[in-house]
Amino acid sequence: MSNADLRGNRPLSPHLQIYKPILTMVVSIVHRITGAALYFGTILLAWWLIAAAAGPEYFEFVNAIYGSIIGQLILFGFTWALVHHMLSGVRHLIWSLGKGFELKFAEWMARITIISSVSLTILLWIIGYLVR
Repeated sequence: MSNADLRGNRPLSPHLQIYKPILTMVVSIVHRITGAALYFGTILLAWWLIAAAAGPEYFEFVNAIYGSIIGQLILFGFTWALVHHMLSGVRHLIWSLGKGFELKFAEWMARITIISSVSLTILLWIIGYLVR
């Protein structure tokens, strides 16, 4: 114990400024951010359902907000966050099964997650407008 450094001159853990961002790291961080964003989106969904139960006037008011350009952008972002978080969750499920830890496969899954989340979000919105 006499050799212990009691003054705290120990090396610090590497900070984010030291790490070079790689795709799998960025997708993992975005997964956490989209998880947090889904809380906000769930509040919006609950507000819409409460408005539907409150009556036609209030429902029209909420629909007018969601139908505006800003409302549509927020809903598009919520849709993307939902799809991206789901696909990234599948990626984590594959890792939980003990598969996909090879660097090339992990990088491939990260790319597929990004491409698929954007593609599926656009496809969902196209289908939504066609059904509407």
